[in-house]
Amino acid sequence: MRIDVAFVDRVGIAQEILAALAQRHYNVTAVEVDPPHIYVEVPDLDDDNLKRLRTALATIRGVQGVYTLDMLPGAQRRMYLDALLASQPDPVFATDAQGRIVLANDAAARAARRSVAELVGMNIDSVIGLRELGQALSERSFQLPAVEVNLAGDAYMLETVPLYEAGTQVAGMVCTLHAPTRMGVHLSGLQNLNHGGFESILGDAPALHSLKQRAQRMAQVDAPLLITGETGTGKELLAHACHRASNRRSGPFFALNCAAIAESLAESELFGYAAGAFTGALRGGKPGLLELADGGTVFLDEIGEMTGYLQAKLLRFLNDGCFRRVGGDRELQVNVRIISATHRSLENMVELGEFRQDLLFRLNVLHLHMPALRERSSDIIPLARALLERACAQAGHAAMRLTPDACAALLANPWPGNVRQLQNVLFRAVTMTDRTVIDMHDLELVGALSPSPVSNPEDVDTLENAVAAFEKSVLEKMLPRYPSTRRLARRLGTSHTAIALRLKRYGLTSSLTPGLTPGSPTLIS
Repeated sequence: MRIDVAFVDRVGIAQEILAALAQRHYNVTAVEVDPPHIYVEVPDLDDDNLKRLRTALATIRGVQGVYTLDMLPGAQRRMYLDALLASQPDPVFATDAQGRIVLANDAAARAARRSVAELVGMNIDSVIGLRELGQALSERSFQLPAVEVNLAGDAYMLETVPLYEAGTQVAGMVCTLHAPTRMGVHLSGLQNLNHGGFESILGDAPALHSLKQRAQRMAQVDAPLLITGETGTGKELLAHACHRASNRRSGPFFALNCAAIAESLAESELFGYAAGAFTGALRGGKPGLLELADGGTVFLDEIGEMTGYLQAKLLRFLNDGCFRRVGGDRELQVNVRIISATHRSLENMVELGEFRQDLLFRLNVLHLHMPALRERSSDIIPLARALLERACAQAGHAAMRLTPDACAALLANPWPGNVRQLQNVLFRAVTMTDRTVIDMHDLELVGALSPSPVSNPEDVDTLENAVAAFEKSVLEKMLPRYPSTRRLARRLGTSHTAIALRLKRYGLTSSLTPGLTPGSPTLIS
């Protein structure tokens, strides 16, 4: 039985309580004194003896009561501490002020390939492969910047927290080791928090619908995937969606734009570097994206811009999953899926000697092509409205809508920059107007339209005539594909009456399907 003797603290009271237990020849196996309580474990104490003990202890001046306990507080804290350490997936060591290990969790024992009992008493220098770590820590009050260390042949990032006594004296430290894979999961979660799956790729055009169906099947196949498509079509969005739908969804996802950084930086970013690999490198080295993404996916955007040297190094990795860090001599092996993307024709680059054919074969096991925005024109207006809502939220603007003329302008634009250009045009329009509607002139697209109704702006006499010329060019361009007012109005997001009036105004009624002239009963059927 375990009891809690509550008392009013005074000198000698704990000794008197223990003496009362000794007089009755109780076998006391544990005692914890934490004024105003003394906790005692007495295995042979039963309920009858507890009544007599309460009576005896009540005669001691200052004793306020005797209560039973399920567990002594100290034992309970030790149990929770052991459970907390056991639940930590990262290796954790606690040392004294001399750097000797006094505590280690199961993860540390597994990583060090030793038992916890073997680790206790060892010097941290002899366990972690960083020379004079204990001396460096003691000189810096057990505080070090992030540094890479080696534990039983594996690389970890070291984090230290000093432990202080009641005063300011350092009593030791807690060392936590973070494996690159574990760090990758956390970093990926922060970077990709807002990226969704295939539902985040907006649009219902037949070309896009077919792409999503094909991509969902390919996402399940654990093989390299090549995504092609023009700039701004959303290739990285598709790569994120494929990762989310794959068996690697719980693993990290990292992206590297091969066109955005120099070869040397791209190499160290992708493959990492060893300690002292170059001037300015971190003291203990740094893991690359391939190490961080172990068990997940790495997306290589603009793969066509990768230099020949990096192409060769990437090819080697794709062959067997092995690589070496920059300046390193140790072979590393990881399990990473490569998704690559490009807006260029890699086949033409192979013919010109600018891209390795054997690498293309490795990358192009699975292939998806992202259609250009002009190839799915039925998505332009729904996509524009969704992007407009998002732009209003980002700019803190009240909800806005597109006028029919603005919709017509969006449909007539060729969109060489695809969805990214559409997003930028709408965001600019939102930030540059205080009204709640966006009209054609707010989009600033007239100069980008092809064909342009006005070859030279100096030839424009009035704004009204310029707008009329633009409207006429839009209708002339759309009429062959939508030769009825009903279909054309639905396509341009306006009423058939407005379309009929404009066709009559610009003398375009002869282009309608026979029998569908303004004013006829079949015009709006």
